[in-house]
This record gives sequence, C-alpha cells and structure tokens, in this order.
Amino acid sequence: MARLLGVSTSGFYAWCKRKATMVLTDRQQRRADLAVKITTVHKDSHGTYGAPRITAELRAAGDRVSENTVAAIMAEIGLAGISPRTFKVRTTVVDPDASIPEDLVNRCFDQGRLDAVWTSDITYLSCGEGEMYLCAIKDEHSKKILGWSMADHMRTDMVIAAVDRAVATRGGSCARRAISS
Repeated sequence: MARLLGVSTSGFYAWCKRKATMVLTDRQQRRADLAVKITTVHKDSHGTYGAPRITAELRAAGDRVSENTVAAIMAEIGLAGISPRTFKVRTTVVDPDASIPEDLVNRCFDQGRLDAVWTSDITYLSCGEGEMYLCAIKDEHSKKILGWSMADHMRTDMVIAAVDRAVATRGGSCARRAISS
C-alpha cells in the first residue's frame, strides 16, 4: 500500500500514530468546550468582557471554572477584554499668574468647634446616563457633609448650590468669621 501511494513505510506508521492522537482526552475536550463557551460570551458582550466577567457568566450558567483557566484559554484563542478608560477629567486648571491665598488656619483644619472650617471638593463621576460632577461641603470638626450638589458642568452655580445647602443645614446662621493669628 505504501509503495502504491508513494509514501515511505515509516511515514505511513507516523501518520497512523498522529491519527490515533487526534482523539481528545477528557481534559482536552473540556477545554475545547470551554473555548466555545468563552467565545460565545465574549461575542455576546461585543468583545468587552475579560476573564473576570466571562468567569462570572460561566459560573452563573452552572460551569465550574476558575478565572485563571478562562484567562489561559482566552490567551490561547487570542481574545481579550476591553480595559476601563484611563481618561482622567481635569477638575483643576492651575493658573500660573494667580496669587496664592493666605492659609488662615495654618493647615489645622479642626479648630475644635463646629463651623470654624469648611472645606469643599469637586469630583468627576462617570454614570450610566453620562458624566457628572459632584461638589461637597464638609465641616472639618464634625467631618459631616453639610451640603452637596451635582451637575453636568463645573461652573460656579454648582458650588454656590452646595454652599447654600450647607448654610441651610446649619439653619442659615453661618456667618463668615475672620481668623486672627
């Protein structure tokens, strides 16, 4: 037969051996099945899910699988999730010509009484509905948030609304006091 087909005898037996190894072991079959499931979940997520989310989906479907196995199979078949954005919103724009205000509390924010020092911060929030900004006013003695406001912009009216809420929280009786050294 080897002479008729024009192949060597050793080549024929090597082919027979390769053919016998084409049968998958149980482990290989499980990994092949997982590869199909992983590909399906990845495709259903429009290519965004990585190993942690795909593992959670498979576990929810009743498969017992580790995240490392999912990650290894994804690497073998060339799949990768989309990483979260590294985009950072700039909430502070430094003006090099601006004067630096005097530190009236000498970095000692807790003056031992309520309403002596209030601080504020604006932070960026990425929400399902879009991007938002949050401004909060905090009493540094009680550590309580006195007022806050949210908006889709970072204009002064958002800060003013937060300050107005803080003043209302304190009964509208907070007066600005100068701190003498």
